[in-house]
Amino acid sequence: MKAPTTPEREYRPRRTAGAAAAAMVAAALVLSGCGSASTAVSTQPAPPLAASSPPAPSNSPQPPAASAPGGPAGPAVNAPSAIPLRPATPPAAATVVPGPTSLTVAGTAINMPVVPGGVSAGGAMEIPDVFDRAAWYKFGPAPGAAEGAAVIAGHIDTTSDRAPFSALKSLAAGTVIRVGRDGAPALTYRVVRVELMAKDQFDGGSLFRRTGPHELKLVTCGGRWLDERMDYSDNVIVTAVPG
Repeated sequence: MKAPTTPEREYRPRRTAGAAAAAMVAAALVLSGCGSASTAVSTQPAPPLAASSPPAPSNSPQPPAASAPGGPAGPAVNAPSAIPLRPATPPAAATVVPGPTSLTVAGTAINMPVVPGGVSAGGAMEIPDVFDRAAWYKFGPAPGAAEGAAVIAGHIDTTSDRAPFSALKSLAAGTVIRVGRDGAPALTYRVVRVELMAKDQFDGGSLFRRTGPHELKLVTCGGRWLDERMDYSDNVIVTAVPG
């Protein structure tokens, strides 16, 4: 089964009315190649995660630079040099949430490493070519974050067989998901919902959200195979909550 070569046509996000553009890391983000993976089994360990916050893709709006005294807001004001100027309240240090390193779903063959995935040159979420690894969207929330959706995606099949993520569509509510983390205790989630989302109605605003209640989203392809598109018709999206 040939992997899709035109990711621009896959998972086209739809702009959501009222969504804050600055909160979306990638307004045009798509998932790439979940329909077919290499049959080779990866033997390399997962690479370590960077501790610093990754940059947003270039299509994300950038916050405006702060205006210095004497800028457009008004004339310059000369502060007494003997009095140091500093914020009244020091900014709080950002909390670093460890990235995921493994994923296990009870009652299935899903027991695999998780590696960071960024954004490809075509605007697609990067997913490993091999079927025995999944990717976490490293520009969004991590499992265990205070808010937002942590997204982990993987392939549904290989060129000759089904991949472990093909089991996602059949998960029952309450199924236990365990996420291993880099240098931190593992987390447990429970499935609350499994849905099919048509790719031509893909809502990236809800999947890749950074605010709201924390959830884990597991994503792969699903629905019908469309020969004319060399792609599946839908996405399978599993939503799980801590617990």
